[in-house]
Amino acid sequence: MIAAVDENARRLGVTAGMTVTRARSLSPELVVVDASPDDDLEGLRRLALWAGRRYSPIVAPDPPDGIWIDITGCAHRYEGETPLLKDILRRITASGMSCQVAVADTAGCAHAVARLVPSGRPNVVEAGKTRAAISILPVSALRIEPGVAAELRRMGIERVEQLISAPRAPLAKRFGRQLHRRLDQALGQAPEPIDPLFPSEIPRARRGLLEPISTADAFAQVIGDLCGDIVLSLTGSGLGARRLDLYFHRVDGHHQAIRAGTATPSRDPRHLAKLLCQRIETVDPGMGVEAMTLVAPLTQPLAPIYATTLLSGDRAGPDLAAIVDTLSNRFGSRQLYRTEPCEGTMPEREVRLVPALARESGAGWQKDLPRPSRLIVPPERVEVMAMLPDHPPAMFIWRGARHRVARADGPERLHGEWWREAGHEADTPYAVRDYFQVETTTGGRYWLFRLGDGERVATGPMKWFIHGAFA
Repeated sequence: MIAAVDENARRLGVTAGMTVTRARSLSPELVVVDASPDDDLEGLRRLALWAGRRYSPIVAPDPPDGIWIDITGCAHRYEGETPLLKDILRRITASGMSCQVAVADTAGCAHAVARLVPSGRPNVVEAGKTRAAISILPVSALRIEPGVAAELRRMGIERVEQLISAPRAPLAKRFGRQLHRRLDQALGQAPEPIDPLFPSEIPRARRGLLEPISTADAFAQVIGDLCGDIVLSLTGSGLGARRLDLYFHRVDGHHQAIRAGTATPSRDPRHLAKLLCQRIETVDPGMGVEAMTLVAPLTQPLAPIYATTLLSGDRAGPDLAAIVDTLSNRFGSRQLYRTEPCEGTMPEREVRLVPALARESGAGWQKDLPRPSRLIVPPERVEVMAMLPDHPPAMFIWRGARHRVARADGPERLHGEWWREAGHEADTPYAVRDYFQVETTTGGRYWLFRLGDGERVATGPMKWFIHGAFA
């Protein structure tokens, strides 16, 4: 009996459940490989753990051919559900596998759409459209036994919408409660929790609660205890946490998770607890939380100097890592960065953005050629009064305001990078820029440049732009 087929076999008419003899009658060259359910399950586990590191802390295998990913609260990291699904599809396809991905309000709807609406692209069921999406699908989409689906078809119930409108009592008496349980799960009328998968080797701590809790203060107390437990585990292995996932196990079977990250490895329980407590407000406790699990999926060796600092309790200077962690977890890691010099001829390519605590590259700033702390990209056009060829501006108009120049320094002449297309810069076909640092009568300090050398029109149209402001 054939357990699964690839795309080429499917195009030849071979389907799962078909006998090998019949399949070979359709394609004598058919390649048959012995099925190994245990290996397949292990492959799904590895794929789920990969998705857990990249997309969401709540993942689980869905044998025999799928994985669950609960992206609640995670889609914003990819600027929406569709970009997130596209990233999943692109990465899995690049690995040599084919897949279908779908997202919906319920796990049952996502399961059905991913398998029965093949499109080659992400399938996104809009919020509130679950019933409409599942209604047009066959009853086999509800993950019921094949015999039950076949019997329903013989009764004239082929699509889910017919099952929704049919009386429940006779069907429940004939087929049992599982049929309508799957229907209610797909429609969101019954819970279908995903039991999260944890790698066996990662540090974790769990606290079961005598009574369900639902208040922020109670959560904070348990978080402090869990952080103390996991720090003990990290200390024994010489590691520090870079990412923490905290799971809330509700009494109704649902699981929720919050994630916090650190810029550098940390074993400070108070700091880790503070980062997690900042996200308590995003948790919906429902009827109460009966257990909490803290997992450290990303760890790194902890620098000995930092460990010594923690033991002594004496820190020299502010703890920048703690400040970065607090800001990153509140506003997002992409909103926090620092600038670093890099090789480049033109000002807009002399600076790049790097993570706040990234290792120094060794490149230095040019002290003899100061640059403004704020660049205007792209440069904005200004009207200037100045004598040619090399005199600085005497007055300029920017954004409707007139600025008189009290002092100026320049010009600093820059040429376009010849290895770029025709050396074009500033969206013009001219390569020469003459930069001036100017100070206005009101105390403002700006960085202006002229396209052209002030003598030959061929080097530029002699138009002026403002490229930055000094602090």
